[in-house]
Amino acid sequence: MKALLLAGVGLIALLGSSSNAADLAAPIYAPRPALVPVYIWTGCYVGGNAGGIWANSDWSDTFVGDFGSNTPSGALGGAQAGCNYQWGGFVAGIQGDYDWTSIKGSVANIVPFAFPLGITDQTELKSLASVTGRVGQAWDRLLVYVKGGGAWLRGNYGFQTFGTIVGGPTASLTQTGYTMGVGGEYAFLNWLTGFLEYDYYNFSNGNSSNLVCTAAVCGFTTTGVGVRTNISLVKAGLNLKFGPF
Repeated sequence: MKALLLAGVGLIALLGSSSNAADLAAPIYAPRPALVPVYIWTGCYVGGNAGGIWANSDWSDTFVGDFGSNTPSGALGGAQAGCNYQWGGFVAGIQGDYDWTSIKGSVANIVPFAFPLGITDQTELKSLASVTGRVGQAWDRLLVYVKGGGAWLRGNYGFQTFGTIVGGPTASLTQTGYTMGVGGEYAFLNWLTGFLEYDYYNFSNGNSSNLVCTAAVCGFTTTGVGVRTNISLVKAGLNLKFGPF
């Protein structure tokens, strides 16, 4: 009887040690870490911007040639709206911009026989608009992009002598051209992004019958005066994002 009892105790101890060894050998599974969400740029947005603008307005005439250039500069501000679509890390979209400014520049007219002395070419830029395509590469919440498309510039132009408009009224012109730029955008929140970009604008020669230099001022009368404008600007802004849809 005692031998049977001892045998039973030994068997229980053997089974217990085998179970503990199996538990130690079994792999330990830790819970998977939570997945960090990747930001999706697909969607539409609206926002505002502000920055600085530097322009060069080159005046010319078919009869005389170069009338000189002036370089107005200052601040601008406006709004933008657009939509993006993302697949993988590639992002493409379309955007419209409209900015207001009020910068002025003038240059002494270089016509050698102009009279009276003190005649200047006056430029005042009022607004700038564009419709562009954007393509870029996204790294989660950071987007680096390039853009390009059509642009329109609205401005007032005229001749002055000692600060007085001469030779006809100031002409209001809308010039057509193109723009291209580069920038970066970061998503602070799922619905709020901020951007910084540089843009270059080139506008073709704008002409108006109101741009008249009379014989009393220039020594001849001409209506063939044209203005060609190049612009560089840097602006920053915020966008409110809607989507993805």
